[in-house]
Amino acid sequence: KKKEGMECIVCVTGQHKEMLEQVLEVFKVEPDYNFSIMKANQTLYDITYLVMQGMREVLNKEKPDVVLVHGDTTTTFAAALACFYEKVSIGHVEAGLRTNNIYSPYPEEFNRQAVGIVAKYNFAPTEQAKKNLMNEGKREDSIFVTGNTAIDALKTTVSPDYSHPELEWAKGSRLILITAHRRENLGEPMHHMFRAI
Repeated sequence: KKKEGMECIVCVTGQHKEMLEQVLEVFKVEPDYNFSIMKANQTLYDITYLVMQGMREVLNKEKPDVVLVHGDTTTTFAAALACFYEKVSIGHVEAGLRTNNIYSPYPEEFNRQAVGIVAKYNFAPTEQAKKNLMNEGKREDSIFVTGNTAIDALKTTVSPDYSHPELEWAKGSRLILITAHRRENLGEPMHHMFRAI
């Protein structure tokens, strides 16, 4: 939004409402559009349909040159598919993450690969993600290694003098923070991670 000559329109779907609201508040982002799609007992069919319906309206009204989609959610996939249908260029933030098993994580790995097919610009978090995209035939000049958005957010929001009572017990020791929240890490994969660490 700060770059001159560029208009930025923020569109959210509310797929992960609680997490979204925290991020919007911390970074002081006011969405121009909020689909508020989440309903009780919602299915992947519902999310896909509602996102595509909302995106069609936004795309037809705003006529964007490029749409950035982030991550590997069903929202990301459905928004990219809507852009493809309207022949709008897509930039994929967090591109190139792969397990190469479309059922693990489910449905995220399918979403990643499907968005990868239609993305014109690929913002990869790591060199490995870039290699994955190159192995899939993406042109190198379409790939930009930008780092991990979660790490960027952490560096932006955590102050150097941060303190919390829950962490006081670790003062003076070496502390490792592990994020392993994804469904595919639960159970045996998490035991493997802990053993490796």
